[in-house]
Amino acid sequence: MGKTTVILSSSFLAIGGFLFGYDSGIIGGVISFDTFKDYFHNPNSTTTGAIVSTFQGGAVLGTIINMVFADRLGRKRTIAAGSIVSLIGCVLQAAAVNMAMLMAGRFIAGAAVGMLTSTIPMYAAEISESRFRGALSGALQWFLSWGFFVAQWLGYGCQHVKGPFSWRFPLAFQCIPAAILVIGIWFLQESPRWLCEKDRFDEARAVLQKLHQDGTAETDQRIELEFREIRDVIEADRINNSTSISTIFTKPTWRKRLLLGCGVQAFGPLSGINVINYYGPEIYKILGISNSTSLMIIGISGSLSIVYCSIGLWALERFGRVRPLIISAFGLGAALVCNAAMSQHLDPTNGNMLRAMVAMNFVFSLFYTPLGIISWVYPAEIFPVEVRAFGNATTTFTNWTLNLIFAQFTPQALDSIGFRYFYVFFAFNMVAMLCYIFFYPETKGKTLEQMDELFGDQLVPHALEDPKGAAIAMEKSQIETREEVVKY
Repeated sequence: MGKTTVILSSSFLAIGGFLFGYDSGIIGGVISFDTFKDYFHNPNSTTTGAIVSTFQGGAVLGTIINMVFADRLGRKRTIAAGSIVSLIGCVLQAAAVNMAMLMAGRFIAGAAVGMLTSTIPMYAAEISESRFRGALSGALQWFLSWGFFVAQWLGYGCQHVKGPFSWRFPLAFQCIPAAILVIGIWFLQESPRWLCEKDRFDEARAVLQKLHQDGTAETDQRIELEFREIRDVIEADRINNSTSISTIFTKPTWRKRLLLGCGVQAFGPLSGINVINYYGPEIYKILGISNSTSLMIIGISGSLSIVYCSIGLWALERFGRVRPLIISAFGLGAALVCNAAMSQHLDPTNGNMLRAMVAMNFVFSLFYTPLGIISWVYPAEIFPVEVRAFGNATTTFTNWTLNLIFAQFTPQALDSIGFRYFYVFFAFNMVAMLCYIFFYPETKGKTLEQMDELFGDQLVPHALEDPKGAAIAMEKSQIETREEVVKY
């Protein structure tokens, strides 16, 4: 029963990924509709870039909000706040009567997605057992793929509708998952690790029992050891004065975690994925493919992404994090450089060339899957609980900031240099591959508290690995604390 509760909770919360994926999939189609262009008086490439990037700008703000408030609010209330903000932003977009109102709605909705994407994978990681943590944290990407899929086919169908409804309805559809999150979040448990960090130990133990209890004595013992491990690590950090936000910048091993988390989040947008997602119709326009056909191609790609992501979640706990990242970076770079090279001899009348270039985009989507999943999983699991909310928000801030930059100037870059723009992302993917090889430790199979051992920070024995040693260490620290109080 406990395992089922965790899976259902993580899957439900991953609806936040659906919101992100849906926006990524729908906005490129919407801004290409003739009805949209007519309503907003044929916006130029600079304006369409601003329409897309306003969302990313809001997401940057959302991550900053989480840096300040997420640890105070807790995981549930942060997600609830993000869901409410998302609902407001989606309503404004659907009801927009001018460009300012549309951009305001996109900015607000973006802020919500920034809050949700920097909280949901972390929440899933904190309630999961280590053997399932990667798949459950990565469920955000699986739902993102579903959001992308629904957006693409809904956009493909709506392009044939006359009048503003053709673009208002796809934008209004975002309200449905936002409303589901607003209502459903209150039925979930708070994170036991956040409760422990706030000294609400009895509540934390009760939540662990609800999440992991299956009625066996062995499980009861494991739950108690897991609770002790969480509590012991938090108390050890307090004794060593490693509990403030500033420690993530001043302590070398914590700073290393921050750099690795920011790195894997940065390599997502630096892979080129959002250029293809947001501006797919514009890219296919360069190839001489009609808007209707390009939307159908993107829809097929989105359908395959769900299959790729399902396989990726299964493989995550089998092969770990680092090896799939290396393979992903190599495949992404190869797909991009092939398209960039073929574009040097672009001939819209050459059907074989066009099919080959479209196929490379499909290959790109396949190889992006491991990075797409792990970019949410890795940062959510490497930080100590005291700075986990701040650290995860900071890594997501990196992702959204780069998204904002590329969303803003990509239309002009495509207009100016076309597919040669892909050489830039080829270089970034090669840098990413080298970084994964030389700098990223494997986190598979470790509990969140055992990350201290992986990064050289272990202060006390971990109860799940060494129950007796952990008990002795805790008793010793309590004696030393009492002696200090007596001296004072």
